[in-house]
Amino acid sequence: MFEKGMGKNYIETTQKTAQKILALIKENPYITRKELAEKIGITEDGVKYHLSNLKKSGRLKRIGPDKGGYWKVVR
Repeated sequence: MFEKGMGKNYIETTQKTAQKILALIKENPYITRKELAEKIGITEDGVKYHLSNLKKSGRLKRIGPDKGGYWKVVR
């Protein structure tokens, strides 16, 4: 997930952002990418990046369709 040469601050910031996303999803599994972006203060593309990584790592799962579905924090 992280490439060689990435600084410690980048990794820590990325992990903190992922934790914020998971916390917000636990509060509201129906939250949208747009709402996540607004609450965290990053772009929607940034949220998309983090959601993708969280799904790949098995920490997050999408239940149902893109519209009308919800997020499930797995671990």
